[in-house]
Amino acid sequence: MAIHRGKFPYVDADLLLAYVGMETDLIFNRGIDLPGFASYPLLETAKGRDILEGYLADLIALGKKTGTGVILESPTWVANRDRGAAIGYAPDALKQLNQQAVAMMVKVRTAYGDVPTVISANLGPRDDAYSPEAQMSADEAERYHSEQIAALVDTEVDVMSGYTLAYPAEAIGIVRAARRFTIPVVISFTVETDGKLPTGTSLEEAIVEVDAATEGYAAYFMINCAHPEHFNSVLEEKPWMQRVKGIVANASRCSHAELDEAEELDDGNPTDLAQQLVDIRRRYPHIQVLGGCCGTDMRHMGMIAKAAREAP
Repeated sequence: MAIHRGKFPYVDADLLLAYVGMETDLIFNRGIDLPGFASYPLLETAKGRDILEGYLADLIALGKKTGTGVILESPTWVANRDRGAAIGYAPDALKQLNQQAVAMMVKVRTAYGDVPTVISANLGPRDDAYSPEAQMSADEAERYHSEQIAALVDTEVDVMSGYTLAYPAEAIGIVRAARRFTIPVVISFTVETDGKLPTGTSLEEAIVEVDAATEGYAAYFMINCAHPEHFNSVLEEKPWMQRVKGIVANASRCSHAELDEAEELDDGNPTDLAQQLVDIRRRYPHIQVLGGCCGTDMRHMGMIAKAAREAP
């Protein structure tokens, strides 16, 4: 297998913080309606841009306070053709918003230039992440996701990050598309309470399949949108685990189905979540990225950074 040619040049930091829990925080804690779970429409107003910039600035400030690097994730998780169309956005508008998102991130990074910062273009699945009804082939996924990636490579983005993916073929398509555009890429799978992808594939099978189909082009793999208790038992000292370098966890122990039905936010226990993530990193010290997904806010991120820094 080839070396990981898609590896982006790491910033000078042994730990990178990543935060993708903004949407649940906006909906449940700030009372902001997000049709289609899309945050990129906030880019269309001055107030919305201020809100988005606030999250980015808060994460960088946390990085500065705790001596960690940060990965800024763009608000473009569902800014692809099908999911955009479902809430009234045409491809041309989506292209502009994808590019505006990165421009906003560059602006914030420039304003806080003393913190090691990576700009990541966040790509989400074409269908429901937790129960995809129509799974694409790898070729279909490459064609589909190439549209969003093509818009983003014309910006100052550092890496493409495919988040909350539920099956290997879609991940393969994203990696192939990124490789064709010669941009680094990260793949993050989500898992159910049994530690397997929503489609029943194990993490090991998914990672091995993606690497085999793409000559190991992905910079690394991550796990997101699941509580550590959902996947801790399937992590093991095998070669595939060396490819997992990031965990961006949910605050709640609930299943995806339970979270979808929830009328109130389950923000879990920030201290407990941080300790569980640090315990995993202690077992697997090659893990470099830690962060929060659904149900988390800056309280959780602060505890994660603090616990990681204080860990022996």
